[in-house]
Amino acid sequence: MSDEHSPAAQPAGADDGERRGISVFMPILDEEKHLAESVRAILAQEYDGPLEVVLAIGPCHDRTWDVARELADADDRITLVENPTGRTPDGLNAALAATRHDILVRVDGHGILSPGYLRTVERLLAETGAANVGGIMDAEGTTDFEQAVECAMKSKIGVGGVKFKQGGDAGAVETVYLGNFAREWIERVGMYDPRYTRAQDWEMNYRIRRAGGTVWFTPELRVTYRPRASFKALAKQYFEYGMWRRVVARQHKGSINLRYLAPPVAVVGVVGGAALGAFWRPALAAPLGYAALVTAGGVHAARGRDAAVVVRMPAVLATMHLAWGLGFLTSRVELEPAEPGQAPRA
Repeated sequence: MSDEHSPAAQPAGADDGERRGISVFMPILDEEKHLAESVRAILAQEYDGPLEVVLAIGPCHDRTWDVARELADADDRITLVENPTGRTPDGLNAALAATRHDILVRVDGHGILSPGYLRTVERLLAETGAANVGGIMDAEGTTDFEQAVECAMKSKIGVGGVKFKQGGDAGAVETVYLGNFAREWIERVGMYDPRYTRAQDWEMNYRIRRAGGTVWFTPELRVTYRPRASFKALAKQYFEYGMWRRVVARQHKGSINLRYLAPPVAVVGVVGGAALGAFWRPALAAPLGYAALVTAGGVHAARGRDAAVVVRMPAVLATMHLAWGLGFLTSRVELEPAEPGQAPRA
């Protein structure tokens, strides 16, 4: 990293005794269940600087718009904008375009900020000079199934050694959950690439790092995350994760590592072993070994939980692994060419 763009040389802002303004931007689609809880957690933050919340809302199939209007009517710090496509990158960019302040905080409609979150963001951007700081995606389930997903997301057997899901020491990383940005860096690298239905945060952080910026993880920041509530929803989520992570790998050569290749290998081993096992019994070692691994690993990850959570763990782990791997292997998404050197704009 060059001195010109190092944290020490490019602080996000000095503490001059006045709080910097914060704009929270949120892409929203079908979030009737959690939206009010999420927004109220933002407005309840003890932050004495200027604060606004911009909700970019897509064409919902529930009462999300009604909930959003009630929230906006009750607090003039909330702004509503439309996201006609309903796509996440379009919502992110529409919300960003309506923001006014120096610090840009992304929150999703099912995320709940921990107390002191905004003050910590302001302090860390100034202390580290980072372009983006983020913390822990603290999965918290309410049903037995959601708690099983919670355990899987917090375990190495579920997601590998991902700091923003499991915690760890503060420091520079490839990417963080959600993201809290210094506006000058968004102006430098551009907004979210609208071609990315998923993985747009990873792709943006890659551009930030390529431009000499620092992406900083800290366990001081924590956002409560509500996991998917069914196998179908979980499989769809992880299939899309895998599919779009392959797109990032195609666009940005050298951005893939062995951790991302484990799920595709698992798919090949399980499916291939099961197919060959009909003719050659030793091939069954692969799917049977995988089943034993997720069973033992699931029981360990859910230790101390109710039996109803533990018994769901093997299937939850297998769904996450195999859906991600299948999405990666079958990804056929081809991005439309962008202008050379041109950063994505809203």
